[in-house]
Amino acid sequence: MKEPSRSKNKKSESSRYRWALTAFLLAVGMSALLSFASESVLSQAGLILALLILVLFIVLGIVFDIIGVAVTAADPKPFHSMAAHREKGAKEALSLLRNADRVSSVCNDVVGDICGIVSGATGAVIVARLQSGLNFQSVWISVGVTALVSGLTIGGKAIGKPFAMNQSKQVVYLAGRFLHLFHRG
Repeated sequence: MKEPSRSKNKKSESSRYRWALTAFLLAVGMSALLSFASESVLSQAGLILALLILVLFIVLGIVFDIIGVAVTAADPKPFHSMAAHREKGAKEALSLLRNADRVSSVCNDVVGDICGIVSGATGAVIVARLQSGLNFQSVWISVGVTALVSGLTIGGKAIGKPFAMNQSKQVVYLAGRFLHLFHRG
């Protein structure tokens, strides 16, 4: 059996480092943007708006986790047929599948982790508002909010993973259709 050439291995290694740097920069940029937006809104928000923002970040993390799992589980064959019939979103779905490792990394790691961090920060704001509103300082409020945020996030992802695996074609197609909205030409 023929061994791969050293130049091919170097290109592959270089590509991995480039991707790691890209993921790092994407994470820093998205984290800064979402954190700034969240902090700006939360600084003036009441308890109800803070709760809605918290739910938004939890749901966003779950949805992106579902997409990340679905792209790794989906079979590209139906999408080739759909693309041949020029169905909207099929080309974008194929692109997602061709780049499944990177799409999964962005969805599960970058977006998922950022949503987890921002939802934690939002939870801290909610704890402060609850303690101030109830005029009651207790570690149990913090423990309760943290446990609830963790439970909702982990439970939602636990429900989402089997769904993503069983409905991977539909999830990837919906993601492709969404991306098609931004497609030019």
